[in-house]
Formats: sequence, structure tokens, C-alpha cells
Amino acid sequence: MKKLLFFIILIGLTNCKLNEVNKTHGSLNLDKKHKKLELSVSNKNDIIILLGPPSTVSQFDNNIWYYIERKVTNTSIFTLGREKVLKNNVLVLELDKNGVLKTKEFLKFDDMKDIKFSKNTTDSNIINKNFLYNFFNSVRQKINEPIKKSVQKK
Repeated sequence: MKKLLFFIILIGLTNCKLNEVNKTHGSLNLDKKHKKLELSVSNKNDIIILLGPPSTVSQFDNNIWYYIERKVTNTSIFTLGREKVLKNNVLVLELDKNGVLKTKEFLKFDDMKDIKFSKNTTDSNIINKNFLYNFFNSVRQKINEPIKKSVQKK
């Protein structure tokens, strides 16, 4: 019995992965690849060959391209497998009307700022009615609605 228990524990421990499981989304190695792009020299074709198609294109101006790289890993079992962000890079490329690179901006995870929201609340002027009021109000609305009469074809 002890050998069986030891064997089960041994199999359980050897099947546990000790390597980190990383999930990568978007363009890979964006921090290295964006350095190869030159302002006023690189064009749309060069960018697509180097980085691939953009993650998204601006809805207001088709000449602004966004490339996103995100790398996430699972934390330890003690934190119940919460995910931790390792990389969150964004590359913003602006092209001129001829398709030549005009500006580029590389944003790293460290550039992100915490947004502080106000804890103040606004009082509402809506009066909470009781259940009976709401029930009779909905019945009154249904009575006042025009009745849909179907026209029968003869």
C-alpha cells in the first residue's frame, strides 16, 4: 500500500510542469523590430514585410497603424493561477499620404499610467417605487397600448 501511494505521488510530481507557460499575442519582438524602421525612408510595403499586417488601423485616419505585443504568464498556484503581464508594447506608426513612414511611437508597459477615478458619487433624483406601483404601472402601459389587429385576407 505504501509503495502504491509513493508511486502515485511520484507520478503526480513528475507530471507537474516547472517551466513557465507564456501566452503571446500580437506581433513578436516588437521592441527589436521597430528599430529597423526609418522615418521618411520606410514605406507601407517595408513595414508589412518586417512586422506583418497591423493589429489595427485607426478608424478616423487610415494612415495610422497600431501594432500590439502582449505577453502574459500564469503566476504560482498560491495566487490561484492569476495572470501576470510581462510585456504590453504598442507601436504607433503614422504614414503620410504617399505611404511613407512619417512618425513612430513605441509605448512600453512601463509607460502605462494608473488612472485614478473619483470616489465621489452623484445623488439620483429617481424615486424608487414599491413593487405594487411598478406592477400597476406596467399593467396600465399594456392597457394603453394600441391593440394589434391582424388583417385577415379573404
